[in-house]
Amino acid sequence: MTVKKTMVVDAQRVRRLQNPVMPYAWGSRTAIADLTGRPVPSPQPEAELWMGAHPKAPSQVICNGRSVNLRDWIAQAPAAILGENVIRRFGNQLPFLFKILAAAEPLSIQAHPNMAQARAGYERENRAGIPLDAPQRNYRDGNHKPEILCALTEFWGLNGFRAIEDLRRQLSRYCPDTLSPFFAALDHTRPEKVLRQLFENMLTLQGQTKNKIIADALDRAATEWPEDPISRWVLKLSTAYPGDIGILAPIILNLVELVPGQAMYLPAGQLHAYLEGVGIELMANSDNVLRGGLTPKHIDRDELMGVLCFQSSDPGVMTAQPISETEACFSTSAAEFSLAKLTINAGCRHEATPDRNIEILIVLDGRATLEVVDSDEKLPLRRGDSLLIPAAAAAYRISGQAEIYKATVP
Repeated sequence: MTVKKTMVVDAQRVRRLQNPVMPYAWGSRTAIADLTGRPVPSPQPEAELWMGAHPKAPSQVICNGRSVNLRDWIAQAPAAILGENVIRRFGNQLPFLFKILAAAEPLSIQAHPNMAQARAGYERENRAGIPLDAPQRNYRDGNHKPEILCALTEFWGLNGFRAIEDLRRQLSRYCPDTLSPFFAALDHTRPEKVLRQLFENMLTLQGQTKNKIIADALDRAATEWPEDPISRWVLKLSTAYPGDIGILAPIILNLVELVPGQAMYLPAGQLHAYLEGVGIELMANSDNVLRGGLTPKHIDRDELMGVLCFQSSDPGVMTAQPISETEACFSTSAAEFSLAKLTINAGCRHEATPDRNIEILIVLDGRATLEVVDSDEKLPLRRGDSLLIPAAAAAYRISGQAEIYKATVP
């Protein structure tokens, strides 16, 4: 009983986090190491800094001089840490996963399942006896994975199928003798069927036919429109993944350039790829990824086809909308998470009321001090620091000069 009481009291205090870094091959050797104050370059590529309680790699809470697994910490006092509103909707689990993503090389063409697909796939692979850490596993949990990516540097990505007329134009430019005639022969009165047939045809190309399509696209990218960003990315992807049909992705998907502060939202079933840059990523608490190309990892094209949404989409570049003098929020349809940017200056401090759900903060720049109202609790903040603020924590204020991103549950 004494231990439980101590943990409940601890659960009402703001805590620092130590966060795992994922050493995926496409990661940067500078961005995450520099942010967290470690030597640059890092010994190996560092792709993602995870802030959350995913079982694959949970954060550690610094509590009374020791590290406590965030999943275990939440389990000691879920109502105090998560908030009653979160528990009512999502149970005793943190529903989001917060990341710094640093892509020095392109990521795979991929999509994430919706909730029903994730649960069915997870149960199916469990029944088949596929270990959770098996490389051929598609579903590592039973959750969906909508996500938002906010650029911290210039950021390039692919997000959703191009509009039909734009797709027709790009195919005629880069594949006039191969994919363009196939595309023209499809029934354009049914756009979803057109996109499905085109993409399925591309995924199943083999041998000389595939090689000719790739060679023609590369030749036209290099000689006809070498300054076009589409051409640049087709050529760059070909260098990284020679012979992979995925190098045509910039032709069929929306190519998006984000400047720092701009963001894009990726719902379930949206075909996408992150190409280059550093960003804040916030998603539902899942690690389910179905890949279609541009990767040495497991590819399951049939499963990918089963989860994709075959609709043209606007990539929906957005900026945060101010809700106070210090806080601006990005609007999405996600129930599990909300992303906000806090801008603290000498003349204005950020005031947070006690009426809120769990929050995770990460300091991207500057220095500040977080003070808990009506207590002597003060935490100095500097670049790279991350904090967990339980729902039961008292009101707090942040003063100084800093740029901070906040993840919470709306």
